[in-house]
Amino acid sequence: MALNLPDKVRRALWAAAAPVRELGLAVRWVRPEGIHVTLKFLGDVVEGREPELRAALGRAVAGAPALPLVVGGFGAFPGLDRPRVIWAGLGPEPALQGLQRRVDEQFMPLGFPREDRPFRPHLTLGRAARDARPERCDGLEEALRGLRHEEATVVDAVDLMQSVLQPGGAVYQIRHSERLS
Repeated sequence: MALNLPDKVRRALWAAAAPVRELGLAVRWVRPEGIHVTLKFLGDVVEGREPELRAALGRAVAGAPALPLVVGGFGAFPGLDRPRVIWAGLGPEPALQGLQRRVDEQFMPLGFPREDRPFRPHLTLGRAARDARPERCDGLEEALRGLRHEEATVVDAVDLMQSVLQPGGAVYQIRHSERLS
């Protein structure tokens, strides 16, 4: 389950992060069209389950309002000393937290357990190569500190996404979309 930002917001974020990409780090960068907020990762799902997933998504978003989001700030998980994910942040939005909880609640009975970690909404910009050593990320902290980008937007749909792994990285396809009111 994901929130897809308007294309102009994704492209502006991609452009803002160019100085980090230019460092030549051992990172697989997400294509601009693939930048999204993951509400719940389902993993491999048997194709015949899509109708029940659509129904659960419909229940989760019923009555939920469109979400105002503020994109801004950059960082890395689990930390800058050994980054695995480089991300752009989102300002605090209680409605987003509530929506994510509702998605979790509707998908738990279908066999998709809650995450062990707390929900930390973010936009993944890149993932470090599995074999990346910390010294191969020299300059990351300084580059992230130097990035300036803040943009407000509104997201009015939640999408059931499928990721298809390809040699150049994942390509995301929207399988179903539910409108927020």
